[in-house]
Amino acid sequence: MNILVASLSTGKGTWGHVSQVIKNESWDKIILVSNEFGKENYKPEKAVEYVIVDQMSGIKDIRDRIYNELKEKINDLGDVALNIVSGEGKEHMAMIAALLKLGFGIRLVAATKDGIEEI
Repeated sequence: MNILVASLSTGKGTWGHVSQVIKNESWDKIILVSNEFGKENYKPEKAVEYVIVDQMSGIKDIRDRIYNELKEKINDLGDVALNIVSGEGKEHMAMIAALLKLGFGIRLVAATKDGIEEI
C-alpha cells in the first residue's frame, strides 16, 4: 500500500509543495498532519484524511495524538512516504517518533524538478 503522511503547517509556499506531492503520485491513502486552520483552508485535489494537532502542545502530547490517530488510520504495516517540508521541527519530530513507535519504516519524499522522489 502506498501511503503518504505529510505535514501541512506553516512556512511560506509549503502548501504548494505538499499539493505537488499529493497530485503527482498515485497514493492509496493520504494523511495530513495539520491544525484546524489547515483543515479549514487547504483544498486538496485528492481525498485526504487529517490528524489535527495543537501546535502549542508539548512535543510528547503532539506525538501521542499523531500515534493514536495513525494507529486507527493505517492498518497495513510496512513503510510510509513522509513529507515534512511544511511545518516546524517540533511537529516533524513528533511525526517521526509516532511513525517509528508504530513500527513503520519511513521513506522521505519531496517534489523535485524531476517529479516526486525519495530523498
